[in-house]
Amino acid sequence: MNKVIASVFGIGYIKGGGTIAAIVTCAILYLLWQQAWFANPLYLLVITILIIVLGIYTGNMVEPTWGKDSSRVVIDEVAGMLVTMLFIPANLYFLLGGLVLFRFFDILKPLYIRKMEAYPGGKGVMMDDILAGVYSNLFLQVAALLFLRIK
Repeated sequence: MNKVIASVFGIGYIKGGGTIAAIVTCAILYLLWQQAWFANPLYLLVITILIIVLGIYTGNMVEPTWGKDSSRVVIDEVAGMLVTMLFIPANLYFLLGGLVLFRFFDILKPLYIRKMEAYPGGKGVMMDDILAGVYSNLFLQVAALLFLRIK
């Protein structure tokens, strides 16, 4: 079960699984935004925290078999994409911008993101994507402020 969760139901076995997991996360977020009950941003915060905790746990569990930060583990991309969209307006343009920003930071790993991989086990798997999500979120927050000011 840990492998199923860590690979997000097998997405991690596909070439480019990290990008696919981020895209699937965007699609699910978009569908959730269509639900009236999901308007409260605290729901996304709770889901994000749960995914992060689950990712650290499953990262620890699969590391002995799959090795350190295996490409099959893509729950970290899900968490990073969720962090990217925390407290961002539910808007398709922000979602697509968030996807591009998150993948940019996650792939290039500037600004101490790469250093996060040095943490042991599941924490190391998750922290680089969480920090990439934080940086992406900051860019989107600024964009949202500018966009709302112009509007």
